[in-house]
Amino acid sequence: MVGTLRTTPLAWAVRLGNLYVEIFRNIPLIVQMFLWFFVMPELVPEALGDWIKQMPPPWGSYVPAVLCLGVFTSVRIAEQVRAGINSLPRGQRMAAIAMGLTEAEAYRYVILPQALRIILPPLTSEFMNVIKNSSVALTIGLLELTGRARAMQEFSFRVFEAFATATVIYLLTNLVVVLLMRALERKVRVPGLIAAGGAPQAGH
Repeated sequence: MVGTLRTTPLAWAVRLGNLYVEIFRNIPLIVQMFLWFFVMPELVPEALGDWIKQMPPPWGSYVPAVLCLGVFTSVRIAEQVRAGINSLPRGQRMAAIAMGLTEAEAYRYVILPQALRIILPPLTSEFMNVIKNSSVALTIGLLELTGRARAMQEFSFRVFEAFATATVIYLLTNLVVVLLMRALERKVRVPGLIAAGGAPQAGH
């Protein structure tokens, strides 16, 4: 939504989207994790803040971690969506409007379906980054995969085995993501529109 709004003729939406992206893109992930965990409960209404603080484990750290990773990743995807839409010829939108489609219909039926096919490869990287970035949640006490490996090595003193297992799980998880996204790319590819390398072919 943010990436799409930044390509519309609405100046206020473009400025709002740019502000959102610049704020969350320029703050390190670990700092944002601390902000969501320690600061956010203090900024919301007191009753909601107290409810968040009193959430039983692991939800007290899981919810802030999910929100942090979601927002941090959303600004990166917003940039990719904006770049994908802007990479399309301007005539696509103009032709859609000339055929009687509204601005929203032009985006829905003409622009976004083509932009999606262009940005699928970088979206694969973002899916993988989310999995890897989840290890930062260890800093707020969430025992995700890295946290579990650390707890295992402290309990058993088997450092190599614990982190080797975590490494293999990360690799297998990301491999599944890559295979699924490649299958999706093949499924939605339009012959003659997007070349194998992901760029529009000459003359189209």
